[in-house]
Amino acid sequence: MAASLKEKMRSGTPALGCWLNLFDTLVAEIIGSAGYDFAMIDLEHGPGSVLEAVRVMQALGEDCVPYARVPANDPVWIKRVLDAGVQGVMVPSVNNAADAAAAVGACHYAPRGSRGMAATIVRASNFGADWEAYVERIEREVLVICQIESQGAVENVEAIAATEGLDMLFVGPFDLSASLGYLGQPDHREVREAIGRIEAAAKSAGALLGGISTPGRTSGELLAQGYDLILPDGDVALLRDGARASVRALRSDRETAGRGSDQ
Repeated sequence: MAASLKEKMRSGTPALGCWLNLFDTLVAEIIGSAGYDFAMIDLEHGPGSVLEAVRVMQALGEDCVPYARVPANDPVWIKRVLDAGVQGVMVPSVNNAADAAAAVGACHYAPRGSRGMAATIVRASNFGADWEAYVERIEREVLVICQIESQGAVENVEAIAATEGLDMLFVGPFDLSASLGYLGQPDHREVREAIGRIEAAAKSAGALLGGISTPGRTSGELLAQGYDLILPDGDVALLRDGARASVRALRSDRETAGRGSDQ
């Protein structure tokens, strides 16, 4: 049996992923074939529905593991994305141990949790054809990710990290910087100090650690400092930045050639 992505992270191999916010199947197919370990389908900030997330998962292919960020710490949303077929759930705005316990419970079937039982019909279990094997597998392999992105969450981070069944703390540096009073300054000294506390709490509790790069902290630096999962790329940014870089180069070529003005 092949190791799950969670097992690979536990054994020391960091996971590299890409945000999916566009909910376009052709974009998802390109991302899925690019070599990322996983894709994070963003239902918090992206415009898509659960049905559109299913279509994105179909386009990703077999080698790119589908995870999803839900809009809120809501058992209904968590249940729906798991039934749709994601293998991990990122829960935003987890601010205390009770929030973390609720997230964990929503990701697991009874007796461990409270996830609604519809494995006999849902897409995740091949529409029920393999439901018993699915239940056994997902209980072991599901990745429960709690985002730490507020001052209150940092103050409670040690208790959050110690929550039974929580797999990963994920640093949200931009929301965290706003919560601390430094909107748009994820590398501010006080923000970095708060992030350091999150990192220490995760490692002390034996939890996995996830995050994104910031202007002052590269993905390579995060990996060197023990991060188990990083999300350095996103479909929006890749398309935006690639297009803008190409246009800048083309305009420069046009000006160098002395043909026409920039209209």
